[in-house]
Amino acid sequence: MPLAMFDLDNTLIGGDSDYSWGEFLVIKKIVDPIYFRRKNNQFYRDYQNGKLDIYNYLEFSLAPFTKLSRPELNDLHQEFMENIIQQMWLPKAEKLIESHKSKKDVLMVITSTNYFVVEPICKKLGIKNIIATELEEYNNRYTGKVSGIPSFGKGKVSRLINWLKTSNASLKGSTFYSDSINDLPLLQLVENPVAVDPCPRLKEKAIDLDWKIISLRN
Repeated sequence: MPLAMFDLDNTLIGGDSDYSWGEFLVIKKIVDPIYFRRKNNQFYRDYQNGKLDIYNYLEFSLAPFTKLSRPELNDLHQEFMENIIQQMWLPKAEKLIESHKSKKDVLMVITSTNYFVVEPICKKLGIKNIIATELEEYNNRYTGKVSGIPSFGKGKVSRLINWLKTSNASLKGSTFYSDSINDLPLLQLVENPVAVDPCPRLKEKAIDLDWKIISLRN
C-alpha cells in the first residue's frame, strides 16, 4: 500500500496551526501580548522565508506549556479547535484524503508543529499516523523542551526513515503534499511530490522540476 503523506499547516488546513496557537494564547492572555505577538510574528516570517532556527523557535513557543496543567491545556485546545481551526477547514482537503483512503493508501500527517497542537486536528481529518515535534513531559506536565528530533526540514526525513523501520510501509509509490519550501528535503525523497497552494519559492521549484501543483482552496 503506497504511503500518502501530508504537511498540515497551509496544506490540509487554510492556515498555520502553530502560529495561530500562539495568537490564541495572546487572545486568552496566557502570555505577554506585546512581546509574544512580536516574537511569534518574527518567527513566522523566518519560517516563510526558509530561515527559521527551529530550536530557537521551539524554546520560545513551548515555554507557555509549562504554565498550565494538561487539563487546562486540553480545555484551551478544545476552544482553539472550535474558534480557530474550524475557520481554516478545507472541504477539498477532506476530498483529497478520502480519495487516498479509497485507494487503500497509508495516510500520514508529517508536520513540524508539536504533537499536542496537531493531534486533535489530525483526528478530525481522520488520519491516525502522525509525525510531529514531540514534547518532553515530566510528572504529567510539559517541560517546555523537545523530545527527540524536531520534524522540521531534514528532520522530517529522519523521523520518517525511523518510522519506516518499524512499519510495513515503504517509499515505493509514495506521495507527499506540501505548501512550503522548508519541506524540500522530503519532497525530493518521495516518488510523487505535490505542491499545494505553494509559497513563491516552492512554486518556482515545482515548475522547474515539473512537479504537480494543486490548490485545495480555489
